[in-house]
Amino acid sequence: MINKDDFTLSVVIPCFNELKTIRAIVDRVRSADVKKMEIIIVDDCSVDGTRALLESQIAPLVAKIVHHDRNQGKGAALRTGFKHATGDIVLIQDADLEYDPKEYPRLIDPILNHGADVVYGSRFAGGEAHRVVYFWHMVANRILTLCSNFATNINLTDMETCYKVFRREVIQSVTIEEDRFGFEPEITAKLARRHCVFYEVGISYYGRTYDEGKKIGLKDAFRAIYAIVKYSFLSKP
Repeated sequence: MINKDDFTLSVVIPCFNELKTIRAIVDRVRSADVKKMEIIIVDDCSVDGTRALLESQIAPLVAKIVHHDRNQGKGAALRTGFKHATGDIVLIQDADLEYDPKEYPRLIDPILNHGADVVYGSRFAGGEAHRVVYFWHMVANRILTLCSNFATNINLTDMETCYKVFRREVIQSVTIEEDRFGFEPEITAKLARRHCVFYEVGISYYGRTYDEGKKIGLKDAFRAIYAIVKYSFLSKP
């Protein structure tokens, strides 16, 4: 059982070429309404000056910075970050400014008070503020979530969300195989097959454009379909 009055939240931030936003997101994470927090940044071989900024300004503000010697992808960065997490609860935070750390208390509440093993922050549930950007991204997210739900028999509204929160022992018990954005359907399928208790909470979302640095693309959608099939039906949970 997690002590509601004395727990540590590990925030894992995968980072690749986020020079413009990494300092701002670290400041926002540090300002979140959580008493004890461990911030872990995994720099996935950034080449835009992010690494120098991490070492010169951000290192004193966080618990740990881990550097990859070559770019491997978001899934690989999360795999590294999860290994270093020591908190009771582990939360994924993207290095851009699309997701608001002010919502951490809402995201961790189902684990502290309702027996959840994993919590997804849904961009499509509830009435929170959303920046309006790409129609086809929304369609793709809905289709991928529907396919994932069909395969796992759980009723998520946003499988592809960044905000995923786990009991540490749950996420560290899973072997993550996907190196890129296939992590999202992979972890969903593997935890569903283990009969973990899922919760969703509605979150705000401030989506960025490709000009602002958005990285996910069409090939990632095809990989997600492959991952849904593979990890739901063809591999061990």
